[in-house]
Amino acid sequence: MPHDHAPSPHDETPAAATGNPLLIEVTRGSMVESRHRAAFAVADTDGRIVLSAGDFARPVYPRSAIKPLQALPLIESGAADAFNLSVAEIALACASHSGEPRHVDTVLAWLKRIGRTTADLECGIHLPSNDLAMHALLQSRSDATPAHNNCSGKHTGFLTLARHMGVPTTGYIAYAHPVQQRILGVLETMTGLDLGSAPRGIDGCGIPVIGMPLGHLALAFARLTDPRDQPEARQAACERVCAAMAAEPFMVAGSGRYCTLVMTATGGHALIKTGAEGVYCGALPKLGLGIALKVDDGAGRAAEVLMGRLLQHFGILDESHAELLSQPLFNRAGVRIGEVRAADIAL
Repeated sequence: MPHDHAPSPHDETPAAATGNPLLIEVTRGSMVESRHRAAFAVADTDGRIVLSAGDFARPVYPRSAIKPLQALPLIESGAADAFNLSVAEIALACASHSGEPRHVDTVLAWLKRIGRTTADLECGIHLPSNDLAMHALLQSRSDATPAHNNCSGKHTGFLTLARHMGVPTTGYIAYAHPVQQRILGVLETMTGLDLGSAPRGIDGCGIPVIGMPLGHLALAFARLTDPRDQPEARQAACERVCAAMAAEPFMVAGSGRYCTLVMTATGGHALIKTGAEGVYCGALPKLGLGIALKVDDGAGRAAEVLMGRLLQHFGILDESHAELLSQPLFNRAGVRIGEVRAADIAL
């Protein structure tokens, strides 16, 4: 069950014998049809876990949930100012966008300004995840490009950093490349971890993904909101990332997306970022807290509802935001038949 005043992120608490708790349930009619186990940690800037559930010390791959942290070197290096990045572009560097026209057009203009093209993006190609944008692209008989990839803003940020550092842009996704090594150093400082021997894999867009415990990820997002113990350039970078996400929530995700809806509804009091396989991270600037969660089975629907429940616990969301606290389920005829909701747990 969730508990307050748990050990710090540095305390390697073993998993409970029964596994992570059942935190999210899916109903159909009067019966609970499916259940999702999950773990989460909420930390303050001192690394104290103020609320948690499950095994928050087990490493997870944070995937795209840490894009706001990966954007920090773009700013603190001076690259953002050298190439006159806008607030929208900084938000896009933090994004898993839906491939809508404004996202793609912003990437294309940004690439042109740094003297690069979509051919330089090493993130791969996929159709827009936004249905309207996808249908429009298909009807135009145009091909998708790497600019439509949900990670193209992040990758354009990496290319910008490489240009500013004076290092090769080719191969910027490799673990040993100076861009990825600089990002690794930022992740170590923000999480308080030595990641040299951490579990490592390849993310969906080709960059390295590093295994980190939820407690340390929560600490990193707390520091994003209150980086007073970080170098001066890092403090300024954190402030600009937070401000960009708050000012341009559409660029961070897109139409109808949970990240965008929450940041818009809360006026930036919750800066949240989704990641694949049921991961979510968030920063609460007014409270100086960071949140990191992972749904065991990788269900994004459960991760969104769990994030909503935590934001409700901390007074960021309330019953007036019902559409952000649970998700209705509809059948093919549009009839509501159930919902995804938080289980009956005491936070």
